This record gives sequence, structure tokens and C-alpha cells, in this order.
Amino acid sequence: MSGSGAPLRLLALGGLGEIGRNLLTLEHGDDIVVVDCGLMFPEAEMLGVDLVIPDVSWLVERRDRVRGIVLTHGHEDHIGALPYVLPRLDVPVYGTDLALGLLRNKLREHRLLDSTTLRRVQPGDTVDLGSISVEWIHTTHSVPDACALALHTPLGVVVHSGDFKVDQAPVHGEPPDLARLARLGDEGVLLLLSDSTNADVEGMTPSESTVGPALRRLIDGATSRVLVATFASNISRLQQAIAAAEDAGRRCLVIGRSMVNNLRVAQELGFLTVEPGTLVSPRQAERIPDRELCILCTGAQGEPLSALTRIASAEHPLVRLRPGDTVVLSANPIPGNEEAVHRTLNNLHRLGARVHRGSAQGVHTSGHAGREELRLLLTLCRPRHFLPVHGEYRHLAAHRELAVATGVAPGSAVAVDNGAVVELDGSGLRATGERVAAGYVYVDGVSLEHAQDIVFRDRRQLAEDGLIIVHVVVERSTGALVAGPELICRGLIADSRTGALIDEAQVRVHQTLAHLAPDAGWVAWQGTVHEVLRRFLYKRTRRRPLILPLVTEV
Repeated sequence: MSGSGAPLRLLALGGLGEIGRNLLTLEHGDDIVVVDCGLMFPEAEMLGVDLVIPDVSWLVERRDRVRGIVLTHGHEDHIGALPYVLPRLDVPVYGTDLALGLLRNKLREHRLLDSTTLRRVQPGDTVDLGSISVEWIHTTHSVPDACALALHTPLGVVVHSGDFKVDQAPVHGEPPDLARLARLGDEGVLLLLSDSTNADVEGMTPSESTVGPALRRLIDGATSRVLVATFASNISRLQQAIAAAEDAGRRCLVIGRSMVNNLRVAQELGFLTVEPGTLVSPRQAERIPDRELCILCTGAQGEPLSALTRIASAEHPLVRLRPGDTVVLSANPIPGNEEAVHRTLNNLHRLGARVHRGSAQGVHTSGHAGREELRLLLTLCRPRHFLPVHGEYRHLAAHRELAVATGVAPGSAVAVDNGAVVELDGSGLRATGERVAAGYVYVDGVSLEHAQDIVFRDRRQLAEDGLIIVHVVVERSTGALVAGPELICRGLIADSRTGALIDEAQVRVHQTLAHLAPDAGWVAWQGTVHEVLRRFLYKRTRRRPLILPLVTEV
């Protein structure tokens, strides 16, 4: 057992200076507790990368001291890295019903469910993890069953807000347990770690329940099909869309495995209510009149291979958009995704869709607290020290300034990046100057052996499976194919089949590109070429060559 005289050390391996990859460690003496273990999705230039996760080498070196991983909620940026981390860090995972329910799906796909220890907790429960006791406190976010944490240490209480907003009329469950947070503040909070995502947004974030009436008006008033695009894990948003569709006499087709799985888990656990017969299969949907169908899908962020992006590019195998269809993007663009979202919007309008999107039209509200809610949490907890978490550095800096304005001493409020070690003892809170490796780990595939540096991944792939370069020339203004596709093959196969294989591959690529909508953009062109060739070549050769699509605009 750790001595009470040891300092408390905090280290973020992800989630500071960025959106996503949330992973925070608290270390006291011989005990380490991990808060969340999330992923982030790759940027456009990260070709061949499926996911980005934290580098947990520091934790693996100390695995015998890690007492457990505690979860605040079930979003990908808080649980998505666990299937890649748990094989190297065999420790129990603690979470509420929905967080563990969503995690079980991922562990089952990775064949890790039977070998992982999952321990269910409820708001109000406390678990002893060495010298640190963790208490779960009910809060509200854009996914139900979210919690803040009170980590009781020998030095005092550390409150971790998790992702939160103060929603007094949530779609599911009760408002946040502000009373418990206030009691902790009365007893004395040593340190507050608080969500900074909207630290630069004035006012209060509207309740999730305000989105329902807007969805209801649009779905009820539409004269043709309605497509609603949102995050697969936004259970409260999906509940409101489904309820609006049911009231309008519509049935729902859900597109995308992750959304189908999440809906099933939420139904089984009682977080989602769906009338019998509301959900239909693609075959059933073909026989339903347009005025009676609502399609739920992902792609509100313009991801190149997501359902809505493929629908907007007229290349989805199940759904073809028709003039007069109503499309609702029930999300705001994440910073950095604006160009991809605008490209999707242009394509939707080009196909004749009636498009409604974002907070400005009432079909979205954030799951994160605005400045007034952040100030309220600071006022309730009255922490001696403050460390902003979850956000780009500009968010962390704005949140630190808010904490100081609310009464935290300037020397007791610190904003740091991933990898910086922060220490807290009787003399105060400080960044030690010590740094730990906290870089990106790139994932391509589902097994941990693929979660290595992309340079070495590419070198290994080139040696084992070869290289295909695909060059096409397109007209910039129209998106028309001017020349190509030209395929250059190196190291794939070396026999009489090569010529026929390349010829057939060229035909496949040409047919696919011919169906892409104008103005699809180079990201969509590259992503589409890569996906078509990847599937075709693996089916024919059982190899996965490195595929480099090159698109020249003239």
C-alpha cells in the first residue's frame, strides 16, 4: 500500500492539445489508475491509417502497478483504444451499463471478451483501487449513462468532470447530480480536471431535448424520404429521430454496422425505446413508400467512406438519393472537417436534396459544457488547484483563464500538453519538466501487431505484398475522368496472370470512378480507388499490396 506522504502525479497520454485519444493516468506511490482509453480518427493525409490510439509504452512498463481502467462514458474517444491496449495491459475495466455494453461489442469483434475483466458500476458506487478510491457521479452528455469521477486520494479529492454539460431536461435519465459535486466542494476539492471542449463558447449549451421538436417538424413535414445523419453512439439523438419518425408514420432503415450494433445494445439495456416493426431491413425498405421511410446513417462529418458521403457521391449500394429527399445533418463539423462536410453538402444539393444541418437550424446541440456551465462546476467544487483536460490547446488555455477568473490562484492552474508530468503535493501543483513518450500509434487492421509506426508498417507491407500505383487524371471543374486509370504493379505476382489481373483491375477502377459525383474531391477519389482495389486484389490474390492512388487535376 502506498504511503500517504507520496506526491500525486498526473500524466496524459492523449486528450490534451487535441480532440480525442483521451487517456489520463493518476499515480500515487505504487498505484496507478487510468481514466478512459480512447481513439481519434485519422486526418486526411494519414493514408492507410484506420485509427490513431495513444502510445501506452509508459503504462506497459509499469503494468504491475496499474490497478484498473475507469471509464467516464461510452464514446469512441474514451473507450475505442481498449481493444488494442488490453492485450498489453491485462487489468480490470470499470464502467456503467452503457459504456460496458458498447465496449463489449468491440471486445467481441477482437475476440477479447472472454479474456477481459469488466466490472459494472452505477452512479454512487465507489471502488478501491489501491490508495485511490474512485466514485462515479451521474452527469449528462450526448450519450446516456455518463459520469464524472471523484478520485479520493491520500492527499485529497480529485474531481474529473468527464465529458459533460448541465442538461436539466435530458432525453434519458435524470439531470446531473450537482448536489453531490457541491457536497464535495464543501468538504474540499484538491484538484479539478474539467472538460475544455467548449471553453471558448459563451453561455449555456442547450439541452439535448431541444433537438427533438426540430427533428419532428422536419420529418413530419417532408413529402419524400428523410435521411438523418449523426454519430453512431449518439443514442439520445437517435432516440429522438426514431420517436419523430414513429409519430410521423415512418419506419426506419439503419445503415452502418456500428449504428446497428449500438442501437441493439441501447435497446437491450433500456436506453432506447423502439416500437415493434419500426426498424426494417434493406429489402423491406424497398417496398415502403418514400413518404413512410426514414433512413438513419453515419457521415455527418463528411468522412470519405461513410454512408452519407457515399450516398451524396451516388455510390452507395443500398440508397440512391432522389430529388426532393430531405437530408438532416444532425451535427456541427468538428474542427478540421469543414472542407469534407462542405463537399458532401455540395453533392447533396447537386442531387436535389433538401438539406438541413447543425445548431443554426436546431437539429444539433453540443454534448459539452459552455463557459457558464464550466464556471458553475468551478463554483460548486471550489478546487484549490485546476488542470483543464479534453481539448485543443486553445481550449485548455481559455479554460485555465476562466478558472483563474473564478477564483483559482494563477499559480494553481496549469495547462499542459500530452506527455507532460504534473505533480501535486503539499507545496502545490506544478509541471515537473519531465516528459513521457505520448505520440501517435497508427492502427491498420484489428490486431495489436498492426498498431506500429506507419513507416515500418509500409516497409513490411511492401516486402510481403508489393505495390500498386494508380494514376488518374480528372478535369478540375467537372470531375470528369480525362485519362487513366493507369496501374503500375511491383512485387505483387510474377507469372502469366499479371497482365489479365491488371487489365481487370483497371476496368474495376474505371467503372467505379465513372459513378462518382462531380466535385467529389481528391480525398474521395483516393479513398474510393484504394477501397475498390484493396477488396479486388485480396479476393484474387489473398495479398494486401500497398496501394498509392495518385489523382492529377487539370
